[in-house]
Order: sequence, then structure tokens, then C-alpha cells
Amino acid sequence: MNSDLAVEVSRGVAVLTLNRPDRLNAYTAEMGRSLGEAYRACDADDAVRAVVLTGAGSAFCAGADFGAQAEPFASTRGDESFTASPIRPAAFEIRKPVIAAVNGHAIGIGLTIALQADIRVFAENAKCGVVQVRRGVIPDCMAHWTLPHLAGLTIAADLLLTGRTFMGAEAPALGLATSAVATDAVLPNAMTIATDIADNVSPMSAALCKRLLWDTAMNGYTPQQVASSETELHHRVMGSADAHEGVAAFVERRKPQWSSSVSTDWVDLPNP
Repeated sequence: MNSDLAVEVSRGVAVLTLNRPDRLNAYTAEMGRSLGEAYRACDADDAVRAVVLTGAGSAFCAGADFGAQAEPFASTRGDESFTASPIRPAAFEIRKPVIAAVNGHAIGIGLTIALQADIRVFAENAKCGVVQVRRGVIPDCMAHWTLPHLAGLTIAADLLLTGRTFMGAEAPALGLATSAVATDAVLPNAMTIATDIADNVSPMSAALCKRLLWDTAMNGYTPQQVASSETELHHRVMGSADAHEGVAAFVERRKPQWSSSVSTDWVDLPNP
């Protein structure tokens, strides 16, 4: 990765760090490209069981870097390369659980990137907001989809249409975070979650569960369609080596040794 994004993998956890602390990790196109590349690499690497996304220094991401160009919101008419969702794939599209450790301010695209994670831990004193309507543009990174699904339409309308800021301490009550903790506890808290997943959760089970969870939200499945998919996926995993190992490790009170390979054994989920 380039200097805008630092990547470290240890004990099954990939830590991706937005790495422009002198600019409060303000977002650049190169940072977005690097983050997408890192997500793809993590998705393909069986050594990675979980991903933590955080920011270097005192902020998570303070939004678009207004100092990177004279007119950051210049017209994109006729530019077929432009996309309002520049992180490809999004965090929810990869098969590994992604935990956003929002260690400081998360403004604009800084917050909408975090909303794409599976689990979020916020610093209590982080200043947060989907502020794009106050800059003369509109929210990005699928925020018009992630926010209503995470927080409900009422909260989503409030945050998207007002562009107001709020403190990280409010994020759990808004439905945006698992927890809000002191700043110096954010990354350790996220790492505890990620390491527990890496040590104790079958990688194939996590991948299938995550994919069905997000597919259900994206496609609006009925309960009966979800039941059909769950049955199909149970046929895949019941009787598998991981299913035998999971029960044996529980009975023997030891850490499981998973053998499934998401990179080689994956089969896309069927449409219910």
C-alpha cells in the first residue's frame, strides 16, 4: 500500500490504518483506491480472518481533503470514471468481518466509509456527521442505503438532510455503533472483537453468515426467503470438517483448528 494507508496483519487480523495524521486522515482518491485494494487482498487471503479499519493519530477521517485541489467538488458531468462510491469493494461486500475503530473525528466520507463496516466502535469524543449537504453536494458511499438500514428512516433523514454533527457518545443510541468508549480504548476494543473472531469463529461460517446478512438487507428478502437460504447453507456446513471441529473443540475446551478455505471452497449464495 502507499503511504496513505498502512496495512499490518497479525494473528489473523488485518489492521488497515488511514495514514495521513498531519491532515486528520482527510480522504484522497489515492486513499480510496488503496483501501479498495486492501479489502480485496484481505478477502482473498485465508490468513486474514477479520479486518480492523482505523485512523492514525487523533482522527479517523476528517472528510474530503479540501487542500488537495482548488475545487474538490468540481463538475463531474461527462466524466464516466466518476463514482460516488469510490471504495471498491465496500467493506460489507468482502467475506471477512470488518470492524471500524472510529478513534476520532469521522466527518463526511469519513463517516460514510465507517458505516459500510459490519461492526463499529466509536470514540466518545469523536465529532461525527454526514455533512455533505452543508457543502453543497450530497452524501456518498451508499449512505442513503446504509444509514436507513442501520438506524431507521427517521434517524437517517435527520442526519442526511440536516448534515448536523453529533458526538461519538451518541452513536450507539442512534443505532450506528456497537459501543462508544474512551479514545484510547477504541482500537483495543476493536482488536478484542477481531481477535475473538479470528480465534474462535469458523471462517466459512463467518463468510456465509455475513453474506446472507447483507444480502437480506440489500435484496429485501422475506422471512420465508431467508429460511430457504439458511436451509441451503446448513446443507453446506453441516457434516463439514469445521462442524465436526467446532463441536470437538467445545467439548474438549480448546481453541478450534478450522480447515475451511474461503478463498478456494467458496460458492456464491443462491437466490432464494
